[in-house]
Amino acid sequence: MSVVTEELAVDSQETNPWAAQAARFDAASRKLNLDEGIAKILAHPARELTVHIPVQMDDGRIEVFTGYRVQHSEARGPGKGGIRYAPDVSLDEVRALASWMTWKCAVVNIPFGGAKGGIICDPHILSQNELERMTRRYTAELVPFIGPERDVPAPDVNTNEQVMAWIMDTYSMHQRQTMTAVVTGKPLALGGSAGRRQATGRGCKIVCDRAIEKLGMDKRKTRVIVQGFGNVGSNAAELLAEDGYIVIGIDEYDGGILNLKGIDIPALIAFRAKNRTIQGFPGTRTLPARELLGHDCDILVPAATENQITSRNAASIKAKILCEGANGPTTVLADEILEKKGVFVIPDILANAGGVTVSYFEWVQDRQGYFWKESEVNERLQEIMDSSFAAVVEYAEKHKVNNRIAAYMVAIDRVATAIRLRGLYA
Repeated sequence: MSVVTEELAVDSQETNPWAAQAARFDAASRKLNLDEGIAKILAHPARELTVHIPVQMDDGRIEVFTGYRVQHSEARGPGKGGIRYAPDVSLDEVRALASWMTWKCAVVNIPFGGAKGGIICDPHILSQNELERMTRRYTAELVPFIGPERDVPAPDVNTNEQVMAWIMDTYSMHQRQTMTAVVTGKPLALGGSAGRRQATGRGCKIVCDRAIEKLGMDKRKTRVIVQGFGNVGSNAAELLAEDGYIVIGIDEYDGGILNLKGIDIPALIAFRAKNRTIQGFPGTRTLPARELLGHDCDILVPAATENQITSRNAASIKAKILCEGANGPTTVLADEILEKKGVFVIPDILANAGGVTVSYFEWVQDRQGYFWKESEVNERLQEIMDSSFAAVVEYAEKHKVNNRIAAYMVAIDRVATAIRLRGLYA
């Protein structure tokens, strides 16, 4: 049993995202011979905020929601990370996501640290007015802790451009001036960036291109299955299909669809917008949810939520390449099974870093008051994703580790260097 497996087995927390992050951090730190003191600093978030948010509902009653904001590291710059609204948000999840943001920003070498936030709620049963009141009150609690030079939130699960607009407006009202750079993922009319909405999916497509080049595969014969058809999954599927990949399957929470000859992704996007489901899309066969994860394909893109590939189903994965569009879709125990099977894993902190990269571009554009054309945004994104993929693969080959541990090593080394250069304030 390897060290990482043993640590998880002792903890009995395979699907605990914070335990998974910690195990991978420890494994990469040992490979780097990281200074013990710096390892202690990076093993813990810099600060954690829990807030209780009273909201007057549309029927007049008061509900109190619990929200979090965790700032993992500011060694390389302001905190950066999304805010999610979901019933299963937990402090451990937000801690893990904040730390993953630290590593994600470092692996693509942009000057941000890591942060993340969330509110325990079911946004699907809240009215638009209730969502706005909850968002604004949550933002008011965060005002002393966020800002363009402190911590810059962004959209995540069940949040969008409109939620970011409310956050930006609330923060601006408290500061008595319009401050667009406090959040990213905003509407274009409020200082958003061209190309931001497609950025995470585009980043996934770019690293898939690099992976098939490395493995000597022909994209026009490369079959792809995407799990999750939200912003990341739908854009990744559309961009991959547009470039000649054969997208044969889409898996969603209510079931998957399959067509071995390829699915018309733009038509599927229109179908889902009209019917609020992908089920029943013409020319496809319906399968139970998650069954497509083990279907024969060349590239599997899990772009839904955490813990989709575990020790229980990793052995059934048939893909040659796993491109993690979601954060934490693969557990540590599953990683070892995939490595033995020879699956080429493009880890989440690299694969889905296109979103935070273009968020960085948005922050830069807001601060300078000058905005780039979408072609320029995409060109800059391509350059960063290409160089980051190359750096991770080079580390993996040099240190004889898998791509995930290599990505952590690249990131931890960069953050540790910043801490050593800054020193400790006493």
